[in-house]
Amino acid sequence: MRYQASWEVPDGFATGATVHWLDRDEKAARVVCCRGGDSVLELDRLPVGIVAGEAVEIRFDEEAPVLAARLVTSTPAEQALPPMSLRLGTTLGTNALLERRGARMAFFVTRGFADLLKIGTQQRQDLFALDVRRPPPLFEEVVEVGERLAADGSVLKAFDVEELADESARLLASGIDVAAVALLHSYRNPTHEDAVADFLRRSGFRHVSCSASLAPLVKILPRAETAVVDAYLAPSVDSYLRRVAGAVGGSLHVMTSAGGLVRASGYRAKDSLLSGPAGGVVGAARGGREVGRSRLIAFDMGGTSTDASRYDGDFEYAFEHRVAGATVAAPALAIETVAAGGGSICRLDGRQAKVGPESAGADPGPACYGAGGPLTLTDVNLLLGRLDPRRFHIPIIPEAAAEALAALGSPPPQPSPPRGEGVASLPLDEALLEGFLQIANERMAEAVRRISVRRGYDPRDYSLVAFGGAGGQHATAVARLLGIGEVLAPRDAGILSAVGLGAAVVERFAQRQVLRPLDKGSGRVAAELDELAAEAVAAVVAEGVDRGDVEIRRRIAFLRFSGQETALEIELEEPLAEDISAILAVSFERAYSDLYGYRPPPRAIEVESLRVVASSRPEAEPTMVTEPSSRAAVAGSSRRAWFVGQWRQVPVFDGAELRAGDHFKGPALVLENTSTLVVEPGWKARIAAGGTVVMRWNQES
Repeated sequence: MRYQASWEVPDGFATGATVHWLDRDEKAARVVCCRGGDSVLELDRLPVGIVAGEAVEIRFDEEAPVLAARLVTSTPAEQALPPMSLRLGTTLGTNALLERRGARMAFFVTRGFADLLKIGTQQRQDLFALDVRRPPPLFEEVVEVGERLAADGSVLKAFDVEELADESARLLASGIDVAAVALLHSYRNPTHEDAVADFLRRSGFRHVSCSASLAPLVKILPRAETAVVDAYLAPSVDSYLRRVAGAVGGSLHVMTSAGGLVRASGYRAKDSLLSGPAGGVVGAARGGREVGRSRLIAFDMGGTSTDASRYDGDFEYAFEHRVAGATVAAPALAIETVAAGGGSICRLDGRQAKVGPESAGADPGPACYGAGGPLTLTDVNLLLGRLDPRRFHIPIIPEAAAEALAALGSPPPQPSPPRGEGVASLPLDEALLEGFLQIANERMAEAVRRISVRRGYDPRDYSLVAFGGAGGQHATAVARLLGIGEVLAPRDAGILSAVGLGAAVVERFAQRQVLRPLDKGSGRVAAELDELAAEAVAAVVAEGVDRGDVEIRRRIAFLRFSGQETALEIELEEPLAEDISAILAVSFERAYSDLYGYRPPPRAIEVESLRVVASSRPEAEPTMVTEPSSRAAVAGSSRRAWFVGQWRQVPVFDGAELRAGDHFKGPALVLENTSTLVVEPGWKARIAAGGTVVMRWNQES
């Protein structure tokens, strides 16, 4: 079988893979020989009546990063990869949590607290819902441990781990061999948790997560939830990383939810939930700095969701975050996610048009993939002429997208101008398609408001950085909804998360629960910060980084008024001043006033916790290049596309042909290898020295 592709593969690359026919109910064939030079696959069987041009899908047994490494190094399937250094971001844990595909597990907790996670905070997600349906817990069994510690960590009731022998044997016999352990006050004294974990491992449990080692914090609820999430995901995440590490045969570092790198052997599943999006935030920050921007809103639109985050000279962290209904007490970039992406399903429910939250995923994918998928945002953009089917690296069938639209039973459209190139001749309802775009844009704009307006920041003071496979298609429209006047589309925007992985640093956090009045002496706070700094630095050095290449990036104190629960984050500048307490008190009162709008009354201030971030030194920032003289860009072609209620002939630019200094006005399209940039009417675009497309709103244009 001869195949047609825009990429080259080495001989033997697809040997052993399976070939599936998208338009046939046919048994898969296996590739017995792959000749990359002349694009030929030899199969063990062919379906009857096969004709040229049929669409097929090739599936591999290896993990995607390993497959990519084979492409980069031209290594056939039967050969081992050369030793290499690989950086990896993954959404495996996130997807497993969303789809409830984790391990069967048991939850071990202090006796009397069996219902701890079922009760939770007693908050209702939908306050006015009459039929409240809570998702089932991640664990299958609860085991109460007959022990008790006092609030200071002293032992009130000792226990014998052998008391757990019958329960552990019963669990193992039922197929449950994963456990989470969270005991009361174990953050003060982890002895009992360690004893339970050691006994379970000796009994045959393959994985045990302990709350005190994962989140040494006073609150039992987030500690317990963190341990449960980690245990639920650890078997699949750990197995995945072992397979990748075993195949690459070199150094493997993985991105954490906080945007730093950790060696795979020390990676914890609880740190994986925002691993993929975090790489994009790092890449967006780098892209913004390349054009001299330090106040940025990252807008990452992929296939199933859109992630928004804020960058203000450094990353904004959340030390407790929720993913798929679960609370995790672990450092993470403050990212807001909304279920709107290129694969979001567009539909009519009899009363209104809806976009998402369901996604077509990769299989079957959007309708235009030809695998029987539903109408999605990708199909909508394609039908409105905003995507060029010839620029995809897979076969695209516009007729299938038009048929999916017709299947919605939408009202017949008014006569319209001729369709764009590659769009089927079936009738289109342009108003409905445009409505789908507006719904998606509003949902994504609301995600940006949640990380800006609702936290006291004006989005108009920031530049929007658009990336991800679909980010460029919606960025200017979302920016207009938010009043943002500048949009940046970095070079390689479609793979900016990978760029961010390349720019990321090896990073570790050290934290300590303090719970002490601030006026107990500044020397103690300074000493504790120094101890945490030494701990964080040692953790980075253990990753293989030279001590001289490690820096303390941030020192953070969390303060609150005595008797309050919520603490405010106060950043400490280097070098530490002698009277830290006085400086912290002033900074806290200023932050309190900024957040709540009034000066706080005189009250005792408490140090809730301290955190220190250490990392390897980042690579040198790119040198700002003097911008060349401006010149009008010359479009390579044009196509008919729908903008502002009408079909227009718009210029189409090849991103690879644009040079620094080129400028043009919207409406226009910029086609890249990994993404498409839609410049809507009213925007002016200029190509910066580093290749970033800088778009500014100018309604008069």
